[in-house]
Parts: sequence; C-alpha cells; structure tokens
Amino acid sequence: MSHRIPLQDITPPPDKGSNSVELYAAREKIHTRAFKGLFRNLRMAGGALLFLIYFGTVWLDWNGRQAVWWNLPERKFYIFGSTFWPQDFILLSGILIVAAFGLFFITVYAGRVWCGYTCPQSVWTWIFMWCEKVTEGDRNQRIRLDKAPLSANKLLRKGAKHSLWLLIGIATGLTFVGYFAPIRELCIELLTGQADGWAYFWVAFFTLATYGNAGWLREQVCIHMCPYSRFQSVMFDKDTLIVSYDPRRGEQRGPRRKQADHKAEGLGDCIDCTLCVQVCPTGIDIRDGLQIECIGCAACIDACDNVMDKMNYPRGLISYTTEHNLSGQVTQTLRPRLIGYAVVLLVMIGALVSAFLLRPLVGFDVSKDRMLYRENAQGRIENVYSLKILNKDQKPHSYLLQASGLPDLRLQGQQEIRVPAGESLSLAVELSSAPEQMPSSTNEVTFTLQDIDDNSSRIEAKSRFIGPQIR
Repeated sequence: MSHRIPLQDITPPPDKGSNSVELYAAREKIHTRAFKGLFRNLRMAGGALLFLIYFGTVWLDWNGRQAVWWNLPERKFYIFGSTFWPQDFILLSGILIVAAFGLFFITVYAGRVWCGYTCPQSVWTWIFMWCEKVTEGDRNQRIRLDKAPLSANKLLRKGAKHSLWLLIGIATGLTFVGYFAPIRELCIELLTGQADGWAYFWVAFFTLATYGNAGWLREQVCIHMCPYSRFQSVMFDKDTLIVSYDPRRGEQRGPRRKQADHKAEGLGDCIDCTLCVQVCPTGIDIRDGLQIECIGCAACIDACDNVMDKMNYPRGLISYTTEHNLSGQVTQTLRPRLIGYAVVLLVMIGALVSAFLLRPLVGFDVSKDRMLYRENAQGRIENVYSLKILNKDQKPHSYLLQASGLPDLRLQGQQEIRVPAGESLSLAVELSSAPEQMPSSTNEVTFTLQDIDDNSSRIEAKSRFIGPQIR
C-alpha cells in the first residue's frame, strides 16, 4: 500500500498594500495626436499609392475580361496579359520566397519600415485614426468625449465614426472578394439579392475583419499577434537603422523657457513635452530605448522635429540612426549578412523572372485509359488515351498531333487541334499497332504537339503502349 505525501499550499495571501505586479494588465486605449512632418507625408503618399493599386486594379479590364481575376471554379488565374494554371503554382512559391528574402534584407538594413509604411494593418489603422479625428476631434477632445456621459452629441459622433469605419470595411471586403469574382457583376448581384450565399459571407467576413483589426485591435495586432514583431530582433544588428532617441543630447529632460540657456541649467535638448508618446500608434515612449512594440513609423521623429524647430534647436533628437552611431562608433553599411541577403534576393529574383519568361505557353498531359488494350477487327492492338492541352497564351493556337515510338503506329482521332486563348481542351485518341511489330508487351510512345503557325514551338509527352504478352 502506497503512502501519499500530503501537500500544503504555502503561497502567501496577496497583500493589497504591497507593490505586487499583476500578471494581467487591462489594455489602455491609445489616443493619438495629430501631427505633420516629412515622414508623415511619405507615409501618406505610400498609402495613397497602395490604396490606388488595391482598389483600382480590380476595376481594370484586359481583352474583354477583368485584368486581375483569380477564377477559382475554372482554376485559371488571370494577371493582365498572362493566364496561370495550377501547374504554375511553383511560380507563386518563388514569389513568396522572394518576398521573404526581400523582407529579411530590408529589415537588416532599415528595421521595421515595412510595418510603419506599407503593412496593411498600419495603413488601414492610420485611415481609421483619421476617421476618428474627423468625427471626434483631436486627442484631447477624444479623451474628454470618452470620459463624458452618454449624450446626443457623443452618440452622434461615435455613430459617425463607426459608420465611416464600416463603409471602409465594406469597400475593403467587396474589393477583396472582387479579385475572385468579377467585381461589376458581383456588385449588381449583391445589391439585387442574386449573389451566392458565399459571396455575402466573404464580403461580411472581410468587412468585419477590417473593422475589427483597424478599428479595435490596432496595436494589439502589431504587438501580440504579428509574428514579424517577434523575430525582428533576430534580424537586427548594431548597424540596422532604427528609430531612436539620443540620450547623450536629450538628457537631462525638463521644461524651460524658449530663450533660456538650458545647457547652463544642466538640461538637455528634450523639454519632456511627451509629444513623441502622444503621436505613437503603439503608445510607447521611444526615450526608453529600442522596444519590440516600435513599428518604425517615425511619427515621433516628426513630432520631435517640430518641437526642435520651435525651440530653435537642431533637429534629430529622435531620428533614424544605428546603435553604433548612438555610441559614437562608425556605422558599417555593407556587412556580411546584408550582402548575403542581397545576393540571395537577386539570385531568387533572377530565377523567378527566368522561370516566368521560359515557362511553356502550352501545357500537354497524356494519360492512358484504364483498359489495358483491345484488338480491333483488323487484328491490330489498340490503346486509348486522354489528352489535355492548356493554351496559356493570350491568342488561339492550332496544333498538329503526332505519335511515334513503334514502327507501325497509327493515330486515330482528331489530329489538327485548335485551342482558344487561355482555355483548355480535353479529347480522346486511339493508337493502334500490329502485334507482330511490337518488340514487347509494354512499349514507350511519344505524343507530339507541333504548332502549325510556329515550327519552333513543339512539345512532347510520353506514355506507354500495352499489348499482349509475347511468347
């Protein structure tokens, strides 16, 4: 019989008067302040370009169809003048690899500029914050509005804000679904109630995803949900460009008169106005050093530069710099890891471009029928094959079908084949051979497609010709 050792909980009860640290902290809502500056203008220009590409491309036409259209039911993907099939998905893998190494390269060189300027989460969040400013006012007005009791004014402003958020969400969701279903027909069908139930579902899904991510989650996505924020520190080195505060110049912080000699008072250039904190979309204080929450948007740089201008101090108290530069050392721009990523990136881009340019514009697949063989009235052995031809070009092509591999091989069925632009064609053909001409019971045969209009365009596919066992 086993003996159990009694356990006793000796954890001391929490002392309400002590400075104990809670394991969970409630989220504090971030109210960002409006600001102006160079990096804000760059971000707005980049965001406008991304919005134009995202919302505009889906409305472009090309040769009588939507220019960019992922036609999932027919497994055809149109990107302007090119048609891609599932067989071309290796190119998608190449694109993802190039994007990954491009992200690694830019992160090693310039930190999280992707997050601050081009990440959809950041771009849409800035748009939603602009909606807040338009409907509820600037930072202090929004703080007072949130603390105020419910009133007609508060209800009206909050309702206007959420209405704008939902409109942007609907436009985003509708556009995204429009890349998979023709956008013009989709809009009409949605408005008239004739759209498929899945169309309503996906438009609603992406509407709510946009509304929730950019309106409510915001910095929580960047801090807790995005994997990039977790592994970015692995990519950084002391020569990586980061948004950083210069403590040698800024300390000691403190308020002062504009015309005062702050150096004589033992003060640095930082007047402790906290504007850098008030404009930060993730709510951090950049003066505390490099932090995982920083998305490199440079909002704090713009805010601090404006303050420096008003104080007649030189700009750059907060700037894009490196750890080596902050410590008084020389920054090395060209370094092994950066060069390595650049070389791999260029090689992958070259391989991807070559694969795209050299990909065959005709796909040819031959599969033998499940029946092994049959003997016809003339005593010849027949095999049946299914042929599938894909024309990936944007113009129709005519092909001449031939077969070889046996001395007395005859092809029965359609031999001159015309395939429309961007379409596929399936057909069945028969091969026959005299049994005495077959060297074995299993023989290799070759089907050849010759472009009638281009003698240099030729593609082959191999299969097997089955006959009776030779004794």
